[in-house]
Amino acid sequence: MHPDPTQPRAVPDLPNLDAALFQRPGNAQLAGAAASAHAPRFLLLYGSLRERSYSKLLTLEAARLLQAMGGEVRIFDPAGLPLPDGAPDSHPKVQELRDAATWAEGMVWTSPERHGAMTGVIKAQIDWLPLNLGASRPTQGKTLAVMQVSGGSQSYNAVNQLRVLGRWMRMLTIPNQSSVAQAYQEFDDAGRMRPSAYYDRVVDVMEELVKFTLLTRDVAPHLVDRYSERRESAAALSARVHLQAI
Repeated sequence: MHPDPTQPRAVPDLPNLDAALFQRPGNAQLAGAAASAHAPRFLLLYGSLRERSYSKLLTLEAARLLQAMGGEVRIFDPAGLPLPDGAPDSHPKVQELRDAATWAEGMVWTSPERHGAMTGVIKAQIDWLPLNLGASRPTQGKTLAVMQVSGGSQSYNAVNQLRVLGRWMRMLTIPNQSSVAQAYQEFDDAGRMRPSAYYDRVVDVMEELVKFTLLTRDVAPHLVDRYSERRESAAALSARVHLQAI
């Protein structure tokens, strides 16, 4: 008789594991998720305060594409957001950002490349997002697309750094990305992106983001459910019960 693959393995096969908290990954949790019917929700962040910001213009193009693909979009304006730790969490712009992050099922982060790196404007926004916010997780298990603009030749410094941040924030960063070189040539006077291979890549990235979001949003809680965190929660509960019994 073959063992049931959905059941935890016998304790002798699991040294130093709490069998009651260990869960062998399987299809049951994924298949049991109810499919959401609402439009996928996306929060878009950009990394410049300039009046003619190419990262903002690229973000607006991404928003148009996401809406055309059936998504619901919010774009956060970073103007007025204080530096991290420069104001209390109750600051209106901080609350606006965190509420939007909690609402979203996927995100797009777009930064200029400045001095070979992402800008402080985009980093400050991400630094205001905690991994845990009460009972909610503003970023964990959600999808992410990264893009950058640069004034010179094409490079990937900003998107590479944004990927590191996405991993740190426990997000599902999609494989595709966009890097728009000499961005001042890619937008017309009205701020619209001209047809080009760069534009086609942006379409590809947004299309992939929508697909990954639809595939993962209903099972995100299962994807980020971790044995170590279950142990911490069980220990905290045990401590509370012990204190109440004293």
